[in-house]
Amino acid sequence: MPVRDVPAEPGALEDRPPGGTMFAACYGRLVRHPWHDPEHDAYQLFHQRSLAMGWLDEASADQAGLPYGATGLWAMNDAGWDHPLAAPGAGLIAWFQVEVRAPAGDRPLPVQPFLRCAADTMARAGTPHLTAVQLLLPVQCLGGRPPRAPVPSLRTVHWFADLDPGARTAVEVGVDGGRDPVIPEVAERLAERLAELDQDVFAYRSHRAGGPDDRLPPPFHDAFWNGPPGNGVVLHGELAEWSCDAAGWLAEVIADTAARLGVRSPLLLTVARERRRGQADRGADAPRTGPAGPEPRNPPQNGDRADLTA
Repeated sequence: MPVRDVPAEPGALEDRPPGGTMFAACYGRLVRHPWHDPEHDAYQLFHQRSLAMGWLDEASADQAGLPYGATGLWAMNDAGWDHPLAAPGAGLIAWFQVEVRAPAGDRPLPVQPFLRCAADTMARAGTPHLTAVQLLLPVQCLGGRPPRAPVPSLRTVHWFADLDPGARTAVEVGVDGGRDPVIPEVAERLAERLAELDQDVFAYRSHRAGGPDDRLPPPFHDAFWNGPPGNGVVLHGELAEWSCDAAGWLAEVIADTAARLGVRSPLLLTVARERRRGQADRGADAPRTGPAGPEPRNPPQNGDRADLTA
């Protein structure tokens, strides 16, 4: 008998929370390839890359309600090179929106593969020089994870083990719960959990309360999540490298840790290079969690990467 005809039995499937929307906005500058065809837009390229990697969810149901098609990590919603709601002067390169299934209890939100496809999409169109990545994370998809269960993303820390030590990059990570005051309430415990993890992909250094200067307005309406931003914390530390892989890994860990601390609403997370001394109020010249400009004015130092790509 085909598996699809086997009647469902109680307890046969894991009881998971519903899915949610995941959004990425990439800021900086994109130097277009002269050969790039404008007809190959961000949506088409992201869709093709997701399909090629086996991450696109094509599952559906026929007229009888029976499932068919491959399941994946996300279903396409939308994508584009610009957005009418982007903050003026923020330097938005591209944005991507997908619908994710609630992951199994031993799996993270698929932020790493999501940003992998985003980076590959931008690289198809040009050379990206990213200053910040902003993510809407559907933490509500993670449900009530046991407080002391293993963090799923820790299984992949060795991917970052053999990196040039000079690639380590100081970053600011803004974590905002919008109208929900839960993030300030759990900020100390969130920082403690990150510091306790046996990993060096993100070396936590300190944290502080988020303020208006730290907020990069997201390119979507407040009603889309739980906005506006206003209840947040800024984490300071070092990433193993300035890359979409490292930023995605960190986002997965923060989302999972927040869920264990009782967060049940979407989080707005912004990863940016830490501003240098004297750049606190220079806006576009300072890679920061506030509005980021095209590129840092100062050239990259030895071992410093100017773009957030692979």
